[in-house]
Amino acid sequence: MRMLEKDEEADVEVKWEDQQRINEFSRLNNKVSDWEDQLSAKKQEKEYLEDLSGELELADEDEPVKYRLGEAFVAISLEDAQSRLEKEQDKLTEDIDALDTKMTEASERMAELKRLLYGKFGNAINLDK
Repeated sequence: MRMLEKDEEADVEVKWEDQQRINEFSRLNNKVSDWEDQLSAKKQEKEYLEDLSGELELADEDEPVKYRLGEAFVAISLEDAQSRLEKEQDKLTEDIDALDTKMTEASERMAELKRLLYGKFGNAINLDK
């Protein structure tokens, strides 16, 4: 840690609106961090499902496939397993797209808040990670 130099100090009053902007930025920053973790997990899961889909293409059509439903494995036909897998992949793609959209909107709002807050407080405020 270091103390601010005289030219870095800001003699600006923090108004209620400014504090609300700082709080909103902080909330959005926390949400984006959580969404990044969720996005990473969903992308990893989608990758696993793509690998599984490739493995199912090599499976014997006459053999039942053990498919996980919740915490149990159920023997189903290969065709049924492939269709369920495809639905799961589609759902994950939708979830990933929704998270990307949320993160983009939050990042745009955070950029706007940064502009306003840095414009008022200059170097006296740090909004970077």
